[in-house]
Order: sequence, then structure tokens, then C-alpha cells
Amino acid sequence: MDASNSAYIRFLNYLDAIGRTDSKGLNAVEEQLLNYIAIADSKGQTVLVGDLIALRQFGSQATLHGRLKGLIAMGYIQLIDDQVDGRKKLVTPTAKAISHYEKLSACLEKALKTS
Repeated sequence: MDASNSAYIRFLNYLDAIGRTDSKGLNAVEEQLLNYIAIADSKGQTVLVGDLIALRQFGSQATLHGRLKGLIAMGYIQLIDDQVDGRKKLVTPTAKAISHYEKLSACLEKALKTS
């Protein structure tokens, strides 16, 4: 089988196409961080800013703080004050993030249907 005919390569091509239409796309680290937040949210888990800042897999604390600010500025996540402890901030995906994952899902479905 030619690798260019694989569903995964078609999926990557579709991602590339939608990435070029999005003038302010996510970089790899932002995408991974957003994925982490979205997966936790889908499992009903609470994600706090402090939890994310402690994750070394995404970079230093300063880098992560900047990435979170960027995701907020781009509209992918929002911070909500904790009801019990106002010093804590909950991180949740926004409607834009949900739309982003719907687009990715559509690309995956399209890649799988194309033969």
C-alpha cells in the first residue's frame, strides 16, 4: 500500500488544509496543552492553572503561563474563579475549542471515508 493513500496521511492533509485557512493557528505545544485540557474536561476532571503550570512535559512554568495566556487570547480556553478558593482558577475549553475539535473530527471522518 502506498503511504500517500493511507487514511492517516489523508487526515494530515485535511488538517494542513484547515490550518492554512486559520490565520492564527495553534502551535504544537499549544495544541498539546489544549488537548490535555479538553481530555480532562471530557472526563469531568477539574483542571486548575496551578496543575497545568506544574506539568513539565509542556515546558517551564514561565513558558506554560505564556501558553495559557495565548490560548485565552485566542479564545480557546477560559479561566473561572474557584467557588471555594478564589486564588484558584479553573481552566475550561470554550465554544471555540469545541468547534476546533468538531473540525478535527470532521477531517478524521472524511479521511476514513475516502478510499
